[in-house]
Amino acid sequence: MTGFENVRALVTGGASGIGAAIVARLREEGARVAVLDLNPPEGEPDAYRADVGRDDEVRAAVAAVAEAFGGIDVVVNNAGIGAQGTVADNSDEEWHRVLDVNVLGAVRVSRAALPWLRRSDCAAIVNMCSIAASAGLPQRALYGASKGALHSLTLQMAADHVREGIRVNAVSPGTAATPWVTRLLDSAPDPAAERAALDARQPHGRLVEAAEVADAVAYLASPRAGSTTGTVVEVDGGMSGLRVRS
Repeated sequence: MTGFENVRALVTGGASGIGAAIVARLREEGARVAVLDLNPPEGEPDAYRADVGRDDEVRAAVAAVAEAFGGIDVVVNNAGIGAQGTVADNSDEEWHRVLDVNVLGAVRVSRAALPWLRRSDCAAIVNMCSIAASAGLPQRALYGASKGALHSLTLQMAADHVREGIRVNAVSPGTAATPWVTRLLDSAPDPAAERAALDARQPHGRLVEAAEVADAVAYLASPRAGSTTGTVVEVDGGMSGLRVRS
């Protein structure tokens, strides 16, 4: 018994990277998992197209999942987009776009799923934060602000819904080996040197693996974590709290 038998979950941004690892992990544990993505994988029976920036699309996709699955027990708000630059570098339009996806996207999906989560006896929401929410990183003003807002939102949601039996937590990865990070490395003047710098920035000396983040999400989503709510689990190789000597 893994704790996920008969659990019905949906994962936003589940077509690639950390999202795909989460989908695979939950399915390994026995959950039925729907993938919500702007570009859902072809041939995937439980895949639904949804732009988390559009409330109508979110509501339609969540309702379709609930109808197909007979309800929803777990929501993983993983969909997000990156941004680089200082406060002087991003336009108002870019700020609105990133906050709309990274913060309001989680709001829209959670809001649409609440009627079904309230009927579940193992309801859980897991948000995807970032080390950028709690550590100042160069050229990450907008991205870090969006993840900081999501960190705070997790705590407020946990307080609002704990008495309804809905647990709300988050995972905060360090720099992870994802397609977005790979694209950033490829665009650097010296990709090998940039990769070495990112590896060295984390105390355990390497990038975080997507499967490691998925393991943390699986724990928080599991009915076995019934007394865990309002928590942000850091999967960052010690970056948030350790100050090791080189």
